[in-house]
Amino acid sequence: MALIQSTLIWVVYAVVIALVVAVASIFVYLYQSPRERSATVSIVCIFTLTSLLATLLLLPVDIALVSSTTSSKLGRRKDWATDARVDNIVYTLKIVYYALYSLDAVLCLLVVPFTYFWYEEYDEVAAEEGTQTIGSRFLGAFKYTVAFIALVVILFLVGFFVPVARDRNGAHYGLEYFKRILEENHSERALTFAVGLLITIGTLIYILYTAAGFALLPVALIKSAPAISAPTLTANTASALEQNRERQRQLEGRSAGSSEGLNAKDRRELDALVREERTLVRRERLAAEASGEHSNWLVKTWMKIEAVFRPLKLLGGFVLMIFALLVWVSMLLTGIDKAKNSVCKAHCGYVLGHINIFNPLNWVFVKSSKIFPIDYVIFLILVLFFFFSSVVGMAAIGIRFLWLRLFQIRNGHTSPQALLMGTVMLTLMALAINYALAMVVAPQYAHFGPQTYCDKPLKHPTDQPDCSEHRKLRPCSETADSQAAKNVCTASVGSSFLDTITVNYSFFGAVDFWAQFVFLAVYLIVFIVSLFRVPKLDQFEAEADAEEEEEEGLLASTGRRFGATWQDITGRAKNYGASNGQGARHSDTA
Repeated sequence: MALIQSTLIWVVYAVVIALVVAVASIFVYLYQSPRERSATVSIVCIFTLTSLLATLLLLPVDIALVSSTTSSKLGRRKDWATDARVDNIVYTLKIVYYALYSLDAVLCLLVVPFTYFWYEEYDEVAAEEGTQTIGSRFLGAFKYTVAFIALVVILFLVGFFVPVARDRNGAHYGLEYFKRILEENHSERALTFAVGLLITIGTLIYILYTAAGFALLPVALIKSAPAISAPTLTANTASALEQNRERQRQLEGRSAGSSEGLNAKDRRELDALVREERTLVRRERLAAEASGEHSNWLVKTWMKIEAVFRPLKLLGGFVLMIFALLVWVSMLLTGIDKAKNSVCKAHCGYVLGHINIFNPLNWVFVKSSKIFPIDYVIFLILVLFFFFSSVVGMAAIGIRFLWLRLFQIRNGHTSPQALLMGTVMLTLMALAINYALAMVVAPQYAHFGPQTYCDKPLKHPTDQPDCSEHRKLRPCSETADSQAAKNVCTASVGSSFLDTITVNYSFFGAVDFWAQFVFLAVYLIVFIVSLFRVPKLDQFEAEADAEEEEEEGLLASTGRRFGATWQDITGRAKNYGASNGQGARHSDTA
Protein backbone atom coordinates (compact mmCIF):
# COMPACT_ATOMS: atom_id res chain seq x y z
CA MET A 1 0.00 0.00 0.00
CA ALA A 2 2.82 2.40 0.89
CA LEU A 3 4.59 1.66 -2.40
CA ILE A 4 1.41 2.25 -4.40
CA GLN A 5 0.76 5.55 -2.60
CA SER A 6 4.28 6.88 -3.11
CA THR A 7 4.25 5.75 -6.75
CA LEU A 8 0.98 7.60 -7.40
CA ILE A 9 2.41 10.75 -5.82
CA TRP A 10 5.44 10.63 -8.12
CA VAL A 11 3.17 9.93 -11.13
CA VAL A 12 1.17 13.06 -10.33
CA TYR A 13 4.45 15.00 -10.18
CA ALA A 14 5.45 13.60 -13.60
CA VAL A 15 2.11 14.69 -15.06
CA VAL A 16 2.59 18.19 -13.63
CA ILE A 17 6.10 18.37 -15.11
CA ALA A 18 4.67 17.45 -18.52
CA LEU A 19 2.19 20.31 -18.08
CA VAL A 20 5.04 22.62 -17.08
CA VAL A 21 6.98 21.71 -20.25
CA ALA A 22 3.91 22.68 -22.28
CA VAL A 23 3.52 25.98 -20.40
CA ALA A 24 7.20 26.85 -20.84
CA SER A 25 7.11 25.96 -24.55
CA ILE A 26 4.01 28.06 -25.19
CA PHE A 27 5.49 30.96 -23.24
CA VAL A 28 8.75 30.93 -25.25
CA TYR A 29 6.92 30.48 -28.56
CA LEU A 30 4.48 33.34 -27.93
CA TYR A 31 6.99 35.84 -26.62
CA GLN A 32 9.93 35.25 -28.97
CA SER A 33 10.04 37.43 -32.07
CA PRO A 34 9.13 35.30 -35.13
CA ARG A 35 11.82 37.00 -37.26
CA GLU A 36 14.57 36.20 -34.75
CA ARG A 37 13.74 32.69 -33.62
CA SER A 38 16.70 30.58 -32.52
CA ALA A 39 16.38 26.87 -31.83
CA THR A 40 19.24 26.94 -29.32
CA VAL A 41 17.79 29.87 -27.39
CA SER A 42 14.32 28.31 -27.38
CA ILE A 43 15.55 24.94 -26.09
CA VAL A 44 17.67 26.50 -23.33
CA CYS A 45 14.86 28.81 -22.21
CA ILE A 46 12.28 26.02 -22.18
CA PHE A 47 14.59 23.69 -20.26
CA THR A 48 15.52 26.40 -17.73
CA LEU A 49 11.90 27.43 -17.12
CA THR A 50 10.91 23.77 -16.74
CA SER A 51 13.68 23.22 -14.20
CA LEU A 52 12.77 26.22 -12.06
CA LEU A 53 9.05 25.38 -12.07
CA ALA A 54 9.86 21.75 -11.27
CA THR A 55 11.79 22.99 -8.22
CA LEU A 56 8.84 25.07 -7.04
CA LEU A 57 6.33 22.30 -7.63
CA LEU A 58 8.29 19.64 -5.76
CA LEU A 59 7.17 20.97 -2.36
CA PRO A 60 3.63 19.43 -2.40
CA VAL A 61 5.16 16.09 -3.41
CA ASP A 62 7.62 16.42 -0.54
CA ILE A 63 4.81 17.18 1.91
CA ALA A 64 2.62 14.34 0.62
CA LEU A 65 5.43 11.78 0.91
CA VAL A 66 6.53 12.68 4.45
CA SER A 67 2.91 13.04 5.58
CA SER A 68 2.03 9.62 4.17
CA THR A 69 4.14 8.08 6.95
CA THR A 70 1.72 9.29 9.66
CA SER A 71 -1.95 9.11 10.51
CA SER A 72 -3.23 12.61 11.23
CA LYS A 73 -6.35 11.15 12.86
CA LEU A 74 -4.42 9.05 15.39
CA GLY A 75 -1.34 11.25 15.75
CA ARG A 76 1.11 8.41 15.20
CA ARG A 77 3.19 6.81 12.48
CA LYS A 78 1.75 4.08 10.34
CA ASP A 79 2.88 0.53 10.99
CA TRP A 80 5.03 0.35 7.87
CA ALA A 81 6.74 3.69 8.55
CA THR A 82 9.86 2.49 10.32
CA ASP A 83 12.79 4.84 10.85
CA ALA A 84 14.61 3.19 7.97
CA ARG A 85 11.67 3.67 5.57
CA VAL A 86 11.22 7.31 6.60
CA ASP A 87 14.94 7.99 6.25
CA ASN A 88 14.86 6.45 2.78
CA ILE A 89 12.01 8.77 1.72
CA VAL A 90 13.83 11.80 3.11
CA TYR A 91 17.09 10.76 1.45
CA THR A 92 15.39 10.35 -1.95
CA LEU A 93 13.76 13.76 -1.67
CA LYS A 94 17.06 15.32 -0.61
CA ILE A 95 18.77 13.94 -3.74
CA VAL A 96 16.01 15.34 -5.98
CA TYR A 97 16.11 18.75 -4.25
CA TYR A 98 19.89 19.01 -4.40
CA ALA A 99 19.88 17.98 -8.07
CA LEU A 100 17.23 20.57 -8.98
CA TYR A 101 18.82 23.40 -6.98
CA SER A 102 22.23 22.61 -8.46
CA LEU A 103 20.72 22.46 -11.94
CA ASP A 104 18.99 25.82 -11.43
CA ALA A 105 22.26 27.40 -10.30
CA VAL A 106 24.24 25.96 -13.23
CA LEU A 107 21.61 26.98 -15.77
CA CYS A 108 21.33 30.49 -14.34
CA LEU A 109 25.05 31.16 -13.92
CA LEU A 110 26.61 29.16 -16.76
CA VAL A 111 24.33 27.69 -19.43
CA VAL A 112 22.14 30.74 -20.11
CA PRO A 113 25.10 33.20 -20.20
CA PHE A 114 26.97 30.86 -22.58
CA THR A 115 23.88 30.65 -24.81
CA TYR A 116 23.66 34.46 -24.77
CA PHE A 117 27.25 34.82 -25.98
CA TRP A 118 26.80 31.91 -28.43
CA TYR A 119 23.92 33.79 -30.08
CA GLU A 120 25.84 37.09 -30.08
CA GLU A 121 28.85 35.43 -31.74
CA TYR A 122 26.84 34.40 -34.80
CA ASP A 123 27.85 36.29 -37.95
CA GLU A 124 25.53 35.51 -40.85
CA VAL A 125 27.92 36.80 -43.52
CA ALA A 126 30.92 34.96 -42.08
CA ALA A 127 28.87 31.77 -41.74
CA GLU A 128 27.79 31.93 -45.39
CA GLU A 129 31.36 32.56 -46.51
CA GLY A 130 32.59 29.67 -44.38
CA THR A 131 34.98 31.77 -42.29
CA GLN A 132 33.05 31.17 -39.06
CA THR A 133 32.95 27.55 -37.88
CA ILE A 134 31.14 26.00 -34.94
CA GLY A 135 34.47 25.64 -33.15
CA SER A 136 35.40 29.32 -33.52
CA ARG A 137 31.94 30.35 -32.43
CA PHE A 138 32.16 28.04 -29.40
CA LEU A 139 35.54 29.45 -28.40
CA GLY A 140 34.27 33.00 -28.77
CA ALA A 141 31.28 32.31 -26.50
CA PHE A 142 33.38 30.32 -24.02
CA LYS A 143 35.87 33.20 -23.74
CA TYR A 144 33.20 35.45 -22.28
CA THR A 145 31.71 32.66 -20.13
CA VAL A 146 35.00 32.11 -18.27
CA ALA A 147 34.12 34.99 -15.94
CA PHE A 148 30.87 33.24 -14.96
CA ILE A 149 32.74 29.96 -14.40
CA ALA A 150 35.12 31.78 -12.05
CA LEU A 151 32.10 33.30 -10.27
CA VAL A 152 30.55 29.86 -9.68
CA VAL A 153 33.85 28.43 -8.39
CA ILE A 154 34.33 31.37 -6.00
CA LEU A 155 30.72 31.12 -4.85
CA PHE A 156 31.01 27.45 -3.89
CA LEU A 157 34.45 27.89 -2.34
CA VAL A 158 33.18 30.69 -0.13
CA GLY A 159 30.21 28.55 0.86
CA PHE A 160 32.56 25.66 1.62
CA PHE A 161 34.72 27.60 4.06
CA VAL A 162 32.55 30.45 5.34
CA PRO A 163 31.72 30.14 9.09
CA VAL A 164 28.06 29.62 9.95
CA ALA A 165 25.79 30.39 12.90
CA ARG A 166 28.53 31.34 15.32
CA ASP A 167 26.14 32.29 18.11
CA ARG A 168 24.52 28.95 19.01
CA ASN A 169 23.95 29.61 22.69
CA GLY A 170 20.24 30.39 22.46
CA ALA A 171 17.71 28.00 23.93
CA HIS A 172 16.18 27.38 20.50
CA TYR A 173 19.36 25.65 19.28
CA GLY A 174 18.72 22.90 21.81
CA LEU A 175 15.45 21.95 20.11
CA GLU A 176 15.48 18.73 18.11
CA TYR A 177 14.44 20.48 14.88
CA PHE A 178 17.38 22.93 15.00
CA LYS A 179 19.82 20.16 15.89
CA ARG A 180 18.77 18.28 12.76
CA ILE A 181 19.07 21.15 10.29
CA LEU A 182 22.49 22.17 11.66
CA GLU A 183 23.90 18.70 10.97
CA GLU A 184 25.39 19.13 7.49
CA ASN A 185 28.73 18.56 5.81
CA HIS A 186 30.84 21.10 3.92
CA SER A 187 29.44 20.10 0.51
CA GLU A 188 25.88 20.75 1.66
CA ARG A 189 27.04 24.00 3.25
CA ALA A 190 28.50 25.18 -0.07
CA LEU A 191 25.21 24.48 -1.86
CA THR A 192 23.10 26.15 0.84
CA PHE A 193 25.32 29.26 0.72
CA ALA A 194 25.12 29.48 -3.08
CA VAL A 195 21.35 28.98 -3.14
CA GLY A 196 20.90 31.37 -0.21
CA LEU A 197 22.81 34.09 -2.06
CA LEU A 198 20.78 33.50 -5.24
CA ILE A 199 17.53 33.62 -3.23
CA THR A 200 18.55 36.95 -1.71
CA ILE A 201 19.49 38.41 -5.10
CA GLY A 202 16.23 37.07 -6.53
CA THR A 203 14.29 38.61 -3.65
CA LEU A 204 15.57 42.07 -4.59
CA ILE A 205 14.15 41.55 -8.10
CA TYR A 206 11.00 39.82 -6.82
CA ILE A 207 9.93 42.74 -4.60
CA LEU A 208 9.77 44.97 -7.68
CA TYR A 209 8.74 42.84 -10.66
CA THR A 210 6.63 40.13 -9.02
CA ALA A 211 4.92 42.57 -6.64
CA ALA A 212 3.97 44.89 -9.51
CA GLY A 213 2.82 42.00 -11.69
CA PHE A 214 0.85 40.52 -8.79
CA ALA A 215 -1.33 43.63 -8.86
CA LEU A 216 -1.31 44.15 -12.63
CA LEU A 217 -2.08 40.60 -13.84
CA PRO A 218 -5.76 40.56 -12.74
CA VAL A 219 -6.18 44.11 -14.05
CA ALA A 220 -4.52 43.13 -17.33
CA LEU A 221 -6.98 40.26 -17.80
CA ILE A 222 -9.88 42.65 -17.31
CA LYS A 223 -8.36 45.34 -19.53
CA SER A 224 -7.53 42.85 -22.29
CA ALA A 225 -11.21 42.73 -23.18
CA PRO A 226 -12.03 45.67 -25.48
CA ALA A 227 -14.04 48.54 -24.03
CA ILE A 228 -15.77 48.94 -27.40
CA SER A 229 -16.90 46.24 -29.81
CA ALA A 230 -15.41 45.62 -33.25
CA PRO A 231 -18.62 46.65 -35.14
CA THR A 232 -18.87 49.88 -33.13
CA LEU A 233 -15.16 50.54 -33.60
CA THR A 234 -15.53 50.08 -37.35
CA ALA A 235 -18.55 52.39 -37.56
CA ASN A 236 -17.05 55.13 -35.40
CA THR A 237 -13.71 54.99 -37.22
CA ALA A 238 -15.37 55.18 -40.65
CA SER A 239 -17.42 58.17 -39.51
CA ALA A 240 -14.40 59.96 -38.06
CA LEU A 241 -12.34 59.22 -41.19
CA GLU A 242 -15.07 60.62 -43.44
CA GLN A 243 -15.28 63.83 -41.39
CA ASN A 244 -11.48 64.15 -41.37
CA ARG A 245 -11.24 63.92 -45.16
CA GLU A 246 -14.15 66.30 -45.60
CA ARG A 247 -12.38 68.91 -43.47
CA GLN A 248 -9.16 68.35 -45.46
CA ARG A 249 -11.08 68.98 -48.70
CA GLN A 250 -12.45 72.22 -47.26
CA LEU A 251 -8.99 73.45 -46.33
CA GLU A 252 -7.52 72.42 -49.68
CA GLY A 253 -10.39 74.20 -51.46
CA ARG A 254 -9.71 77.33 -49.43
CA SER A 255 -6.05 77.09 -50.41
CA ALA A 256 -6.91 76.69 -54.11
CA GLY A 257 -9.13 79.80 -54.01
CA SER A 258 -6.43 81.99 -52.50
CA SER A 259 -3.29 83.18 -54.22
CA GLU A 260 -1.40 83.27 -50.90
CA GLY A 261 -2.36 79.74 -49.91
CA LEU A 262 -3.24 78.76 -46.34
CA ASN A 263 -2.33 80.89 -43.39
CA ALA A 264 -0.19 79.45 -40.57
CA LYS A 265 -3.17 78.41 -38.44
CA ASP A 266 -4.89 76.52 -41.29
CA ARG A 267 -1.58 74.92 -42.28
CA ARG A 268 -1.09 73.55 -38.76
CA GLU A 269 -4.65 72.24 -38.76
CA LEU A 270 -4.14 70.52 -42.12
CA ASP A 271 -0.93 68.88 -40.93
CA ALA A 272 -2.72 67.62 -37.82
CA LEU A 273 -5.57 66.25 -39.97
CA VAL A 274 -3.11 64.37 -42.20
CA ARG A 275 -1.49 62.73 -39.17
CA GLU A 276 -4.91 61.88 -37.75
CA GLU A 277 -5.95 60.38 -41.10
CA ARG A 278 -2.99 57.98 -41.02
CA THR A 279 -3.98 56.94 -37.51
CA LEU A 280 -7.63 56.44 -38.51
CA VAL A 281 -6.69 54.38 -41.58
CA ARG A 282 -4.54 52.15 -39.42
CA ARG A 283 -7.31 51.88 -36.87
CA GLU A 284 -9.81 51.02 -39.60
CA ARG A 285 -7.55 48.19 -40.74
CA LEU A 286 -7.25 46.87 -37.18
CA ALA A 287 -11.03 47.07 -36.73
CA ALA A 288 -11.53 45.10 -39.94
CA GLU A 289 -9.13 42.43 -38.71
CA ALA A 290 -10.84 42.33 -35.30
CA SER A 291 -14.27 41.88 -36.89
CA GLY A 292 -13.01 39.16 -39.25
CA GLU A 293 -13.60 40.97 -42.51
CA HIS A 294 -12.06 39.30 -45.58
CA SER A 295 -11.52 36.15 -43.44
CA ASN A 296 -12.87 32.67 -44.06
CA TRP A 297 -15.76 31.22 -42.11
CA LEU A 298 -13.46 29.27 -39.79
CA VAL A 299 -11.71 32.43 -38.58
CA LYS A 300 -15.02 34.21 -38.12
CA THR A 301 -16.40 31.26 -36.15
CA TRP A 302 -13.34 31.27 -33.89
CA MET A 303 -13.80 34.99 -33.24
CA LYS A 304 -17.41 34.43 -32.26
CA ILE A 305 -16.42 31.63 -29.87
CA GLU A 306 -13.69 33.84 -28.39
CA ALA A 307 -16.24 36.60 -27.85
CA VAL A 308 -18.64 34.15 -26.15
CA PHE A 309 -15.98 33.12 -23.61
CA ARG A 310 -14.68 36.64 -23.08
CA PRO A 311 -16.88 37.19 -19.99
CA LEU A 312 -15.06 34.26 -18.34
CA LYS A 313 -11.83 36.16 -18.91
CA LEU A 314 -13.31 39.21 -17.23
CA LEU A 315 -14.65 37.19 -14.31
CA GLY A 316 -11.32 35.36 -14.08
CA GLY A 317 -9.60 38.72 -13.67
CA PHE A 318 -11.88 39.60 -10.75
CA VAL A 319 -11.38 36.16 -9.18
CA LEU A 320 -7.60 36.54 -9.47
CA MET A 321 -7.84 39.97 -7.89
CA ILE A 322 -9.64 38.51 -4.86
CA PHE A 323 -7.16 35.62 -4.74
CA ALA A 324 -4.24 38.07 -4.79
CA LEU A 325 -5.76 39.98 -1.88
CA LEU A 326 -6.13 36.71 0.04
CA VAL A 327 -2.46 35.91 -0.55
CA TRP A 328 -1.51 39.45 0.50
CA VAL A 329 -3.47 39.17 3.76
CA SER A 330 -1.96 35.74 4.50
CA MET A 331 1.57 37.03 3.91
CA LEU A 332 0.94 40.06 6.10
CA LEU A 333 -0.40 37.94 8.97
CA THR A 334 2.55 35.55 8.83
CA GLY A 335 4.97 38.47 8.63
CA ILE A 336 3.49 40.01 11.77
CA ASP A 337 3.50 36.62 13.48
CA LYS A 338 7.18 36.04 12.67
CA ALA A 339 8.26 39.55 13.64
CA LYS A 340 6.49 39.24 16.98
CA ASN A 341 6.76 35.55 17.90
CA SER A 342 9.86 34.14 16.17
CA VAL A 343 11.79 31.89 18.53
CA CYS A 344 15.11 33.55 17.70
CA LYS A 345 14.30 36.68 15.66
CA ALA A 346 17.20 37.82 13.43
CA HIS A 347 19.63 35.23 14.88
CA CYS A 348 18.01 32.50 12.75
CA GLY A 349 16.29 34.45 10.00
CA TYR A 350 12.95 34.75 11.84
CA VAL A 351 12.12 31.04 11.86
CA LEU A 352 8.62 30.66 13.31
CA GLY A 353 8.25 27.90 15.89
CA HIS A 354 4.50 27.51 15.42
CA ILE A 355 1.55 29.46 14.06
CA ASN A 356 0.22 32.03 16.54
CA ILE A 357 -1.93 34.16 14.21
CA PHE A 358 -4.52 32.51 11.99
CA ASN A 359 -3.42 32.39 8.34
CA PRO A 360 -6.39 31.67 5.99
CA LEU A 361 -4.36 30.37 3.05
CA ASN A 362 -2.20 28.21 5.29
CA TRP A 363 -5.38 26.75 6.81
CA VAL A 364 -6.76 25.96 3.33
CA PHE A 365 -3.55 24.17 2.37
CA VAL A 366 -3.35 22.15 5.60
CA LYS A 367 -6.96 21.00 5.32
CA SER A 368 -6.76 20.20 1.60
CA SER A 369 -3.46 18.32 2.00
CA LYS A 370 -5.31 15.54 3.81
CA ILE A 371 -6.64 14.49 0.39
CA PHE A 372 -3.81 14.56 -2.16
CA PRO A 373 -3.74 16.03 -4.85
CA ILE A 374 -6.30 18.73 -3.94
CA ASP A 375 -3.58 20.77 -2.28
CA TYR A 376 -1.35 20.19 -5.31
CA VAL A 377 -3.94 21.72 -7.65
CA ILE A 378 -4.24 24.81 -5.45
CA PHE A 379 -0.47 25.05 -5.12
CA LEU A 380 -0.04 24.72 -8.90
CA ILE A 381 -2.47 27.60 -9.45
CA LEU A 382 -0.62 29.69 -6.86
CA VAL A 383 2.81 28.98 -8.41
CA LEU A 384 1.60 29.80 -11.93
CA PHE A 385 0.01 32.99 -10.58
CA PHE A 386 3.33 34.07 -9.08
CA PHE A 387 5.19 33.03 -12.25
CA PHE A 388 2.97 34.91 -14.69
CA SER A 389 2.86 37.88 -12.32
CA SER A 390 6.64 38.02 -12.65
CA VAL A 391 6.30 37.92 -16.45
CA VAL A 392 3.71 40.73 -16.41
CA GLY A 393 5.95 42.74 -14.10
CA MET A 394 8.87 42.37 -16.52
CA ALA A 395 6.64 43.34 -19.44
CA ALA A 396 5.40 46.46 -17.65
CA ILE A 397 8.75 47.64 -16.29
CA GLY A 398 11.18 46.14 -18.79
CA ILE A 399 14.64 44.76 -18.09
CA ARG A 400 16.52 47.75 -16.73
CA PHE A 401 19.84 48.76 -15.30
CA LEU A 402 18.93 51.54 -12.86
CA TRP A 403 16.82 53.91 -15.00
CA LEU A 404 18.09 52.63 -18.37
CA ARG A 405 15.87 50.15 -20.22
CA LEU A 406 18.04 47.40 -21.71
CA PHE A 407 15.39 45.05 -23.10
CA GLN A 408 11.64 44.94 -23.46
CA ILE A 409 9.58 41.79 -22.90
CA ARG A 410 6.64 41.83 -25.29
CA ASN A 411 4.34 39.24 -26.77
CA GLY A 412 5.75 38.32 -30.18
CA HIS A 413 8.40 41.06 -30.09
CA THR A 414 10.99 39.72 -27.61
CA SER A 415 14.51 39.35 -28.97
CA PRO A 416 16.52 36.20 -28.11
CA GLN A 417 18.85 38.28 -25.92
CA ALA A 418 15.91 39.70 -23.98
CA LEU A 419 14.39 36.23 -23.63
CA LEU A 420 17.61 34.84 -22.15
CA MET A 421 17.95 37.79 -19.76
CA GLY A 422 14.33 37.38 -18.77
CA THR A 423 14.89 33.66 -18.16
CA VAL A 424 17.76 34.42 -15.76
CA MET A 425 15.59 36.94 -13.91
CA LEU A 426 12.70 34.46 -13.75
CA THR A 427 15.05 31.83 -12.30
CA LEU A 428 16.18 34.20 -9.55
CA MET A 429 12.59 35.30 -8.88
CA ALA A 430 11.47 31.65 -8.76
CA LEU A 431 13.97 30.97 -5.96
CA ALA A 432 12.61 33.99 -4.10
CA ILE A 433 9.04 32.78 -4.69
CA ASN A 434 10.05 29.39 -3.31
CA TYR A 435 11.15 31.10 -0.09
CA ALA A 436 7.98 33.20 0.08
CA LEU A 437 5.65 30.23 -0.42
CA ALA A 438 7.34 28.01 2.16
CA MET A 439 8.18 30.64 4.79
CA VAL A 440 5.50 33.30 4.51
CA VAL A 441 2.45 32.23 2.50
CA ALA A 442 1.85 28.81 4.12
CA PRO A 443 4.58 27.99 6.67
CA GLN A 444 2.76 25.29 8.64
CA TYR A 445 1.72 23.50 5.46
CA ALA A 446 5.20 23.77 3.94
CA HIS A 447 6.93 22.36 7.04
CA PHE A 448 4.68 19.53 8.22
CA GLY A 449 1.52 19.52 6.10
CA PRO A 450 -1.37 17.84 7.95
CA GLN A 451 0.88 15.91 10.37
CA THR A 452 -0.22 15.71 14.00
CA TYR A 453 1.14 13.87 17.02
CA CYS A 454 -0.50 12.40 20.09
CA ASP A 455 0.67 14.49 23.03
CA LYS A 456 0.74 11.76 25.68
CA PRO A 457 3.68 10.54 27.78
CA LEU A 458 5.38 7.39 26.49
CA LYS A 459 6.35 4.35 28.56
CA HIS A 460 9.40 3.75 26.38
CA PRO A 461 11.26 6.29 24.20
CA THR A 462 10.80 4.21 21.05
CA ASP A 463 7.04 3.67 21.50
CA GLN A 464 4.42 5.25 19.31
CA PRO A 465 1.81 7.37 21.14
CA ASP A 466 -1.75 6.03 21.32
CA CYS A 467 -4.67 8.45 21.08
CA SER A 468 -7.32 5.92 20.17
CA GLU A 469 -9.25 6.62 23.39
CA HIS A 470 -8.23 10.13 24.42
CA ARG A 471 -7.65 12.50 21.54
CA LYS A 472 -4.84 14.82 22.58
CA LEU A 473 -3.72 15.68 19.07
CA ARG A 474 -1.33 18.54 18.42
CA PRO A 475 -0.13 19.85 15.05
CA CYS A 476 3.54 19.14 14.43
CA SER A 477 5.78 22.19 14.70
CA GLU A 478 9.43 23.16 14.93
CA THR A 479 9.20 23.83 18.67
CA ALA A 480 7.46 20.55 19.55
CA ASP A 481 10.16 18.90 21.71
CA SER A 482 8.32 16.03 23.38
CA GLN A 483 9.42 12.46 22.74
CA ALA A 484 6.10 11.73 21.02
CA ALA A 485 6.69 14.55 18.54
CA LYS A 486 10.21 13.27 17.85
CA ASN A 487 8.87 9.78 17.12
CA VAL A 488 6.05 10.98 14.81
CA CYS A 489 6.79 14.30 13.09
CA THR A 490 8.95 14.53 9.98
CA ALA A 491 9.61 17.97 8.48
CA SER A 492 9.52 18.34 4.72
CA VAL A 493 12.93 18.34 3.06
CA GLY A 494 12.26 21.57 1.14
CA SER A 495 11.37 23.60 4.23
CA SER A 496 14.30 22.12 6.17
CA PHE A 497 16.66 23.16 3.37
CA LEU A 498 15.38 26.74 3.49
CA ASP A 499 15.57 26.78 7.28
CA THR A 500 19.17 25.58 7.03
CA ILE A 501 19.95 28.64 4.91
CA THR A 502 18.23 31.10 7.22
CA VAL A 503 19.69 29.60 10.43
CA ASN A 504 23.26 29.14 9.16
CA TYR A 505 23.32 32.43 7.25
CA SER A 506 21.05 34.64 9.31
CA PHE A 507 21.85 37.70 7.18
CA PHE A 508 20.18 36.06 4.18
CA GLY A 509 17.21 35.08 6.34
CA ALA A 510 16.76 38.58 7.75
CA VAL A 511 16.98 40.26 4.34
CA ASP A 512 14.59 37.76 2.75
CA PHE A 513 12.12 38.15 5.61
CA TRP A 514 11.95 41.95 5.75
CA ALA A 515 11.84 42.12 1.96
CA GLN A 516 8.40 40.49 2.14
CA PHE A 517 7.03 43.66 3.74
CA VAL A 518 8.48 45.68 0.86
CA PHE A 519 6.74 43.25 -1.51
CA LEU A 520 3.44 43.85 0.27
CA ALA A 521 3.91 47.63 0.16
CA VAL A 522 4.76 47.66 -3.57
CA TYR A 523 1.76 45.45 -4.34
CA LEU A 524 -0.59 47.71 -2.38
CA ILE A 525 0.64 50.88 -4.09
CA VAL A 526 0.42 49.40 -7.60
CA PHE A 527 -2.99 47.85 -6.86
CA ILE A 528 -4.52 51.12 -5.66
CA VAL A 529 -3.07 53.06 -8.59
CA SER A 530 -4.20 50.42 -11.11
CA LEU A 531 -7.82 50.71 -9.99
CA PHE A 532 -7.96 54.22 -11.39
CA ARG A 533 -5.06 54.48 -13.82
CA VAL A 534 -3.89 51.31 -15.47
CA PRO A 535 -0.22 51.35 -16.57
CA LYS A 536 0.33 50.43 -20.20
CA LEU A 537 1.23 46.76 -20.68
CA ASP A 538 2.88 46.06 -23.99
CA GLN A 539 1.62 42.53 -24.31
CA PHE A 540 -1.99 43.60 -24.07
CA GLU A 541 -1.84 46.46 -26.57
CA ALA A 542 -3.35 46.28 -30.01
CA GLU A 543 -1.31 49.22 -31.33
CA ALA A 544 1.84 49.26 -29.24
CA ASP A 545 3.98 50.44 -32.14
CA ALA A 546 1.42 52.85 -33.52
CA GLU A 547 0.61 55.44 -30.89
CA GLU A 548 0.26 56.06 -27.20
CA GLU A 549 -3.09 54.91 -25.90
CA GLU A 550 -5.31 56.96 -23.72
CA GLU A 551 -5.32 55.55 -20.18
CA GLU A 552 -8.57 55.23 -18.30
CA GLY A 553 -9.72 54.02 -14.91
CA LEU A 554 -10.47 50.32 -14.47
CA LEU A 555 -13.66 50.93 -12.50
CA ALA A 556 -14.99 53.32 -15.14
CA SER A 557 -14.50 50.94 -18.10
CA THR A 558 -15.63 47.51 -16.89
CA GLY A 559 -19.29 47.98 -17.79
CA ARG A 560 -18.47 48.97 -21.36
CA ARG A 561 -16.33 45.83 -21.73
CA PHE A 562 -19.30 43.55 -20.99
CA GLY A 563 -21.40 45.57 -23.46
CA ALA A 564 -18.71 45.32 -26.11
CA THR A 565 -18.58 41.55 -25.65
CA TRP A 566 -22.31 41.22 -26.43
CA GLN A 567 -21.95 43.41 -29.52
CA ASP A 568 -19.07 41.27 -30.81
CA ILE A 569 -21.22 38.16 -30.37
CA THR A 570 -24.22 39.63 -32.22
CA GLY A 571 -22.11 41.55 -34.75
CA ARG A 572 -24.20 44.71 -34.29
CA ALA A 573 -22.75 48.10 -33.51
CA LYS A 574 -24.20 50.36 -30.87
CA ASN A 575 -24.69 53.99 -31.82
CA TYR A 576 -22.91 56.02 -29.16
CA GLY A 577 -24.00 59.23 -30.81
CA ALA A 578 -20.36 60.09 -31.44
CA SER A 579 -20.44 61.22 -35.05
CA ASN A 580 -17.36 63.33 -34.46
CA GLY A 581 -13.77 62.26 -33.96
CA GLN A 582 -14.30 61.85 -30.20
CA GLY A 583 -15.85 58.42 -30.70
CA ALA A 584 -12.82 57.24 -32.60
CA ARG A 585 -10.55 58.52 -29.89
CA HIS A 586 -12.42 56.42 -27.32
CA SER A 587 -12.18 53.43 -29.64
CA ASP A 588 -8.43 53.69 -29.35
CA THR A 589 -8.65 52.30 -25.83
CA ALA A 590 -10.06 49.03 -27.14
